[in-house]
Order: sequence, then C-alpha cells, then structure tokens
Amino acid sequence: MDGNLAKELSFRESVNLMFDRAVALMELPPGLEDKIRVCNSTYTVRFGVKLRGEIKTFTGYRSVHSEHKEPVKGGIRYALGVNQDEVEALAALMTFKCSLVEAPFGGSKGGLCIDPRAYDEDELERITRRFAYELVKRDLIDPAQNVPAPDMGTGEREMAWIADQYARMNTTDINAPACVTGKPPHAGGIRGRVEATGRGVQYALQEFFRHPDAIAMSGLNGTLDGKKVVVQGLGNVGYHAAKFLSGEDGCKITAIIERDGALVDEAGLDVEAVFQWIKANGGVKGYDATYVANGASALEHDCDILIPAALEGVINLSNADRIKAPLIIEAANGPITAGADALLQQRGKVIIPDLYANAGGVTVSYFEWVKNLSHIRFGRMQRRQEESRHQLIVNELERLSQDSGIGWTLSPDFKESYLRGAGELELVRSGLDDTMRSAYQAMHNVWRSRDDVTDLRTAAYIVAIERVAEAYKAKGL
Repeated sequence: MDGNLAKELSFRESVNLMFDRAVALMELPPGLEDKIRVCNSTYTVRFGVKLRGEIKTFTGYRSVHSEHKEPVKGGIRYALGVNQDEVEALAALMTFKCSLVEAPFGGSKGGLCIDPRAYDEDELERITRRFAYELVKRDLIDPAQNVPAPDMGTGEREMAWIADQYARMNTTDINAPACVTGKPPHAGGIRGRVEATGRGVQYALQEFFRHPDAIAMSGLNGTLDGKKVVVQGLGNVGYHAAKFLSGEDGCKITAIIERDGALVDEAGLDVEAVFQWIKANGGVKGYDATYVANGASALEHDCDILIPAALEGVINLSNADRIKAPLIIEAANGPITAGADALLQQRGKVIIPDLYANAGGVTVSYFEWVKNLSHIRFGRMQRRQEESRHQLIVNELERLSQDSGIGWTLSPDFKESYLRGAGELELVRSGLDDTMRSAYQAMHNVWRSRDDVTDLRTAAYIVAIERVAEAYKAKGL
C-alpha cells in the first residue's frame, strides 16, 4: 500500500487523492488541473434564533466548488459533524457527479451544525427559515445561481420551508419554486424524487449486470436474481435501494445494519417490515430476526453485494481486510476511505463509486428544476395523446382478429399496461434509468479500454474531469 495510505486520510484528503490519481492519467493544459481542483468559495454564517427563552447561535456553511456551469447544485445537510472541510469535499464530489451524469450544474454543498432530532417541528422551521434567509440575501440560494436539495438530516419539509422563504424575499420571481429541489409534489416538487437515490442504486446495479466483463471482474455470475445483499443504513437511500432490489430484482437482503445493531437472516429480510419496525421503535433491536449488537461487524458478513448507504468512512483500514463482498456499491458519499479503497482493490473487490452510484438524487433534482422553470408537469401535454394512439392500434388488432375469424383476444393486463400513457413518475424513472445507463457506459468504456485504469472510481473521475475541462475551455480558460 502507498505510504500516504498507511494511515487514514480525511474525507477531503481522500477526495483530493482520487482527483490526483485521475488527472495523473490525463493531459490537461497547464494550470487547469489546479483550477478544477480548488473550491471557489465557502461562506460561513453564524446566526441566532430565540428558542426556549434564550438565543441559540448556529453555524452553517454553503460552499461553491465549481461554476463551470450554472446554477451550482448540492444538498444541505443537518448534522453535528458538519464542518468546512466536509462541506468543501462534498461540493467537489457534486461537481464531478453532475458532470458524470451530464446534469448542467456546477458543484455546491451546504450544511448546518445541528442535531435535528433535538428540536421540534416549529423550532426546526424557525431555524431553517433563518438559515435560508442568510443564504438567500447573498445569492447562495437562487434558481439561476445556486439550487440546494435535501441531504442527510433534511427532506421535503425543509425544502418547502426554504422555497417559501425565498419566495417571500423575491415576490416577483416567477421561477421562485426552482430555487430548491426535493420539495413535496404539492409544493412544486416532482414525483419520484424521494425514491430517486435508492432507485438510482438499483439502476446502477442493473446496468453493471448487463456487462459480462464487469460481472466476471467481480467474480460473480448470472443476474441480480438471488444475489445476497447487505445494506448498511436503512434511511431514505438504503430503504428504497433494498426495497426495489428485493421486490423487483429478486435479491435477498440478508443483513440490515442500523445505529443500534444489525439484523441477519440468510433467507432474506422483509425490508418494509424492518423499515416500519425502525420507525416505530427507533432501531432494529427486538425485531424477529437474528440480532447482532455490534452492527458494524455485519459489514463483514458473507454476501454478494454490500451497500453502505449511511455515513462516510464506515469501511476503513480497520475492517477492509475482512470485507467478504466481491461487489460494493457506494450508496452513501465517501463510505470507503482512500486507504480501504486501495486495500480492497488489491484484494480484487469491485467498487461502484459514490460519484456514480448515488447520482440518482441530483438527476431527478435536475428534472424537478426543469419542471419548475417550464411551469408544467411532465406528461401533461402528451399522455392522453399517447393513450389515443395506442387505442387505435388495439382496436385495429381486435378488428383484424374478428374479421379473419382467428378469435384471439388481447389479455386485459396487456391492454391496461399498453394503453396507459406515461405520467410524471414513469417519465422520471425512464429519464433516470437512461441517465444511469449512459453514465455507467461512459466510465465502463474507460475502465475496460485503458490498461492504466484499473478501477471504476478512477474511470468515473477521468470522465467527469474531462467534461469539466471541456466546459472551462469553452469559456476561454
């Protein structure tokens, strides 16, 4: 292992190292490498909110990594561990993630140092609105300049508050709903946004399994059907990924890891039942399955696919040599440290990187932003026209059957599915599937066609950085 990986690097150091590995294999013009690497700006805000009879001061951040395309895009997370280094590293990831999936955004990220569970809904709204106010008045929330989204600790509710705060401060901006994505559907959001990141993980795995050479590299075979999967973190991303993989692709979720431990069942866990149990009880303990108090140990469980879907750095130098899964897909941001990444590669593990694997969220955020700017939901203009055209074909087929005396009929299930025109959810899923396929194929081609590229992460960075470089060149840099 490289000497600089003998100890763990910070998340930001890990991102910079991955970047350096990629650009070392590229031929960028002098100075452009540094321009792409550095974070353009970070705004730190400290504001007070009167709560429970006293003024509490909060610290928040909004970082802009690259404005090669605008607006810039990136979530806002609420967590006690939020700091400037983390936010800037996440902003850099957003730049490369948007580039890889060809979403027309630069990279940004925000965070607020807060434990959202320590406050009730009214208090959280007041805190969120004040944070939004501080960002809006500095153009760090704006449909044309900086568009946040949900992240760890935030969701539809917080995005609706931010959108409303922006609208109150910009009363004549007809595009105000586009200032933030991840809103509830009734507040300008888009169907399929909540499931988007988990759905993207599913589509990423489906595309991986369409490439026999990739399957062979992982040591697996066949299809997703029957594959044993371990999921770490049954939050929004992990829940939807596990739900779709088990319910639609035939995977067995053999272990689920949460804060208070892990559940193990070789026959496959009922994802929905476990999810509801966690909502009702605050953890997995007590559920009718084998309980493991040391939940992190289940990362080392024997399985086909490991999905870390929660925090950064859960797979590191302390446990990487015991990971058994031949295929790991990073549903979270930075769940594998740089040192662990190198060790896992040496052991022949295939890693589908976060840069690609969890890009479903920003992809569907892009669709929501477009919807808000166009002021019309997807499918509204063409859905019924599609149904009418399909009905003409069905009517003609049934007429031909009667006239010829064949006597066959179309099954009711086929007719219902064929006649139904695509609505917003179907179109969102179609667009996401197409995006995940195209992005995987771009990095797969680099991975398999170049002898000096030995892993998908480096390939993903090369594809993303090349596109950012081309954008800067087009600007005259």
